[in-house]
Amino acid sequence: MSASKKQVSKVLISPEHIQKRVAELGASLSDDYRGKDVLLICVLKGAVIFLSDLMRHLDLSVEIDFMAVSSYGASTESSGVVRILKDLEYSIEGRHCLIVEDIIDTGLTLKYLEENLRSRQPASLKIVTLLDKPKRRKVKIEPDYCGFTIPDEFVVGYGLDYNEKFRELPGISVLSDR
Repeated sequence: MSASKKQVSKVLISPEHIQKRVAELGASLSDDYRGKDVLLICVLKGAVIFLSDLMRHLDLSVEIDFMAVSSYGASTESSGVVRILKDLEYSIEGRHCLIVEDIIDTGLTLKYLEENLRSRQPASLKIVTLLDKPKRRKVKIEPDYCGFTIPDEFVVGYGLDYNEKFRELPGISVLSDR
């Protein structure tokens, strides 16, 4: 179905609720990583808004780097085939790394990414995700930090998209056919 025939059917998580939870995640991460230099690895494009807000709530020395991976294309279903579209600019060997993800769905993309990054020998590697959809999981992977557990609905907004549309929505909304 084309993006023009997709519509937002309801707001699942309000912008205010997102900001409150991101602040709580920032406080937890600041406590857990106190005294450590942390590299935040943002998974583009969906997690960039989450990363930006989360960084402002961290009381830590952080650096950021970006990876772009794809397994969706113009579909609402993951293909299971992961492609790295943009790799990290810096070495992560011996560094404390935190993958910043927008959503964990089937887990296939994140599992691939986690294994790829672990092979680069970081001092530590953990995952923070804004959204987790465990009912869709096809592989064993769990976030270390999670903003919200959501039902099995296709969501957009706050950086998440359908075919590059709807990222600008301030909250998390359910996408439906109309």
